[in-house]
Amino acid sequence: MSLTNVYRLIRFLIVIIVIISFLFIAFFVAKYTYPFIIALILAFMIRPLVDILETRANVPRQLAVFAAIMFLLVVITGTITFLVIELIKGTTYLAEHIPTHFKILVIFFQSFITNEIIPIYQRFASLISTLDPSQQTTILNNIQRIGEEIATTGANIIQQVLQQIPSTLGKLPNYISVLIFSLLGTFFITKDWYKLKTLINNSLPNHLTESGGNVVTGLKQALFGFVKAQLTLIMITALIVLVGLIILRVDYAITIAIITGLIDLLPYLGTGLVFIPWILYVFFSGNYFLTIGLSLLYVTIVVQRQIMEPKILSSNIGLNPLATLIALFAGFQLWGFIGLIAGPVSLVVINTLYQTGIVNQVWNYIKGDNTLK
Repeated sequence: MSLTNVYRLIRFLIVIIVIISFLFIAFFVAKYTYPFIIALILAFMIRPLVDILETRANVPRQLAVFAAIMFLLVVITGTITFLVIELIKGTTYLAEHIPTHFKILVIFFQSFITNEIIPIYQRFASLISTLDPSQQTTILNNIQRIGEEIATTGANIIQQVLQQIPSTLGKLPNYISVLIFSLLGTFFITKDWYKLKTLINNSLPNHLTESGGNVVTGLKQALFGFVKAQLTLIMITALIVLVGLIILRVDYAITIAIITGLIDLLPYLGTGLVFIPWILYVFFSGNYFLTIGLSLLYVTIVVQRQIMEPKILSSNIGLNPLATLIALFAGFQLWGFIGLIAGPVSLVVINTLYQTGIVNQVWNYIKGDNTLK
């Protein structure tokens, strides 16, 4: 190997070590400073409103920051309150009607067991009686083992759910402290936004601030486009559900549509959490018209999500639909359902680094440039 290639290999290893070290340090720092990362994100969100209040309404910046935070809290609290009220209404409706539906379901299962299960059991029992004792023992032991495994699995699931309740309640003080520090951090970061920006610009070399500014601008545009795309997909899902439920004359269509749209933040699985149990329930209740209608509606939602998601993501974040689809699939394979968000975000970061010339600068450094310009 020539000396030039050796130097290139060394520089390549240096780049890899720097990237890994940066990711490790970022993960370690984020683990202990995440309330202030949340504060930075919130400050970034409310800064335009603060600037408008300060420049156009001549409101002092501290008061403008306070007003913007209060506005954000009112919006979040109002949204949560609306959802809670709708959930209470829906729960009240279910509490009034579930007993009747439950009786119908019990009668259906009784009829199903009497007419279908018992004859099968009788035929199965007569078949077992024709076997020799060892075969009968083996079959009965297997049946008993399957029953015990089902019971154990069900008990473990219930136990885990119940154990999460005190754990979640025990974390409430931590959640409250995170909220307080995040709001305080948001206030001070937004109040001193331009001072902090000037301090950072004066502390770093010009080429770093220029490259960093380009990366931040590109990421801002791409990530806002990603959020816009997700909100668009959620609204499309909620609208389809609303129209479908109105056609099917289902009560509380608006509430169900809103909840389904929010749950659709979990792509693929989200709408299934609502529709699959619902479809099974109305099927066993004997309401076959609603079963067919809900099934068609669910299929429509899944198909439109598969078709529209790559197109909407690509149009909002400036990526090729095929590349977006590959990022979705790769993210799902690597990180599960979280990867459906992490995959496109990672692709956005890589694309932004490429568009701003950072990738080319690193590559030129590996090839032999002395510095990263």
